[in-house]
Amino acid sequence: MIIPPHLAHLPPPSPEAQAVSDQLSALIAQEINAAGGWISFARYMELALYAPGLGYYSAGSRKLGSSGDFVTAPEMSPLFARCIARQLAQLHRDGLRTILEIGAGSGALAAEVLLALEILGCAPDSYLILEVSGDLRERQKATIAQRAPALLDRVHWLDILPGKFEGVILANEVLDATPSRIVTTCAGEILEAYVQCFHQSESFIWYETRASEEVHRVAESMKLPDDDYWTEINLTARALVTSLARLLTRGVMLFIDYGFPAREFYHLQRGGGTLMCHYRHHAHDDPFAVVGLQDITTHVDFSAVAAAAHAGGAELLGYTTQAQFLINCGITELLSAIPASDTHAYAPLAAQAQKLLSPAEMGELFKVIALGKHINAPLLGFTRGDKSHTL
Repeated sequence: MIIPPHLAHLPPPSPEAQAVSDQLSALIAQEINAAGGWISFARYMELALYAPGLGYYSAGSRKLGSSGDFVTAPEMSPLFARCIARQLAQLHRDGLRTILEIGAGSGALAAEVLLALEILGCAPDSYLILEVSGDLRERQKATIAQRAPALLDRVHWLDILPGKFEGVILANEVLDATPSRIVTTCAGEILEAYVQCFHQSESFIWYETRASEEVHRVAESMKLPDDDYWTEINLTARALVTSLARLLTRGVMLFIDYGFPAREFYHLQRGGGTLMCHYRHHAHDDPFAVVGLQDITTHVDFSAVAAAAHAGGAELLGYTTQAQFLINCGITELLSAIPASDTHAYAPLAAQAQKLLSPAEMGELFKVIALGKHINAPLLGFTRGDKSHTL
C-alpha cells in the first residue's frame, strides 16, 4: 500500500515501514475475501490500528510526540496532568485511592499525575494501566521509571479489565480511536459504508449497501438528513463505556476527548462526518492510505457516551470543555506560581497553556465528561461552566 496521488505531499514511509504496511494490507485483503467480498469499516479500523504486530498501535513505530504522528495534551504540557491531579486529589480524599488509566499512550500522563498527586499528599495506593499495545506498554514503563522512579512500584499493567473496580477510571483520547461504523444516506435510505478490495488487489475502496440491523436502528433514531449525508456511529465506544460502568462499584469515569453532543455531531452542516487520519503530523481523511502507519480517528458523540454509562448504572456527574475543566482545576494558579520575570521557566508554560485553553487550539473542541456511581460531592472540574444540559 503506497501513498495515493492525492496525498503526494505526505512524507514517504521508510522501506521497513512500507513492508509492515504491505503485510497488514495483505492480511486485511485476505479477511475481506474470506468474508465474501467486504467487511465493516469498524473491522477494517480495528485491524489497521490493532492487528497483532502489524497494526498502528501494535507495531513498533513511534506514534506520539514531535517525532511521531501527533501530539496529545500530556506530551504538550505538564500543566494538563497537574490539573487532572487536582481533580483526582479531591476524589482521593473521598476514599477513591486507586486509578485505572485506559490506554496510557507514552506514559507521560501517568508519570506527571503520580508526581503531582505525591506533592499534594494524595499518591494513589495503586495506579493500574490497561494497554493493548506491547510496544506502548514498554514505553510507558520507561517513561514512568525515568520521571517518577520512586512511584513505579505503585504502577501495574493489566491485560484485561478487572471484574469489578472501585476508584477512578481515566481515559485521555481513547474513545476517538475505537472502531466506528460509517453511515450514509441516499434518497431517504440509510446505508452503511463497508470496505472492499480494489479489483482483487491489496488496495481498498468503499462499498455502500444497506446498513446492518443494529446500525440502521441507531441511525434511524438520529433522524439524519435524507440524502448525501455521511457520518459515524461508534458502537464500540458505547459498549466500552457500558462495560466500564458495569464493573464500577463506586467511583468516577473521566473521559477527555474531542467531540460534540449528538445534536452538534449529527448537524446538517457536518455532512462529511468526522473521520480523520494522522500521519507524521499531517491530517487527512483517507483511511486507506499507508495502512497501519497512520492513526485513524472519529470524534466522540458525548450524548451517546452519557447514555451508554447510564445503561451500565452510572450517572452523569459533569460535562464541559477542556478549557473550562482546566480553569476549574486551577491551571491559572499553577501558571501564576511561576514568576513571569523568570522567562526561561514561564514563557514555555504560558505558550503551552495557550494551546490547552484557546478555542482555536484544544480548549473548545476537546471536552471532559465525568460519570460515576455513589459520588455525592460536586466535582472540582465542573464547578463552573457545566454543559451537562446539552447532552
